[in-house]
Amino acid sequence: MHRRSAAAETVTSLVKGIRHRPANIIPIVMAAILGLGVYGFVAIADEVAEGEMAEIDERLFLLFREAGNPGQPIGPAWLQETAVEVTAIGGYPLIILTLAAVVGLFLVTKRYGPALYAVLAVGSGALLTHYLKLYYARPRPDLVDHLDVIHTLSFPSGHAMVTTIAYLTLAALVVRFVEDRRVRIYVISVAVFVAMIVGLSRIYVGVHWPSDVAAGWALGAAWASLSWLVVQLLQYWRSRSRNG
Repeated sequence: MHRRSAAAETVTSLVKGIRHRPANIIPIVMAAILGLGVYGFVAIADEVAEGEMAEIDERLFLLFREAGNPGQPIGPAWLQETAVEVTAIGGYPLIILTLAAVVGLFLVTKRYGPALYAVLAVGSGALLTHYLKLYYARPRPDLVDHLDVIHTLSFPSGHAMVTTIAYLTLAALVVRFVEDRRVRIYVISVAVFVAMIVGLSRIYVGVHWPSDVAAGWALGAAWASLSWLVVQLLQYWRSRSRNG
């Protein structure tokens, strides 16, 4: 019994410092998002592999372009500049800086478990994105000139997926240290909003098909939910080991 408690204490130290909230409906919601996200990604990936998304992708893609002139994005010049700046939010440099800032906050407040968890959750999600791109090897859209410089493959959208994982994961960690429900809703809403506009910007600048972005959102939400559920499981195990 003592060995089991010691082992549980070691493993679950990852969640030390994260506020534990009583069991409620949130784990059920997270499990549902996980299941729907994985299902959505697999369904989209199957359609893409079979070539059945091409017509839908092209139609949706061209909605972001002027009718009769697909080389020109809709909207004024300032909107194009804004889209390029928004899409940079989902780039690795800014995500790494944001992650470093939040992890640094956890470290200076001696919350080492949450800091490690954030790095593991976001890092593993980025690694998964990289290998999925290599596996599906889908070329980038070639209908228009790209407004952003790209060096990788298209499916799933790395910006959409990693942004969703990073900002939802960090938001989920932050809200665990906040009691005010309005603040928690606000933080999560901001994370979702950022993931949405980054994904849409990737279509607007011409570097992703809509299905790339949708798949990135779906699997990103699933990965963030899985990470959240892992924390819940570790907290439950930690509580049981201490009470047992």
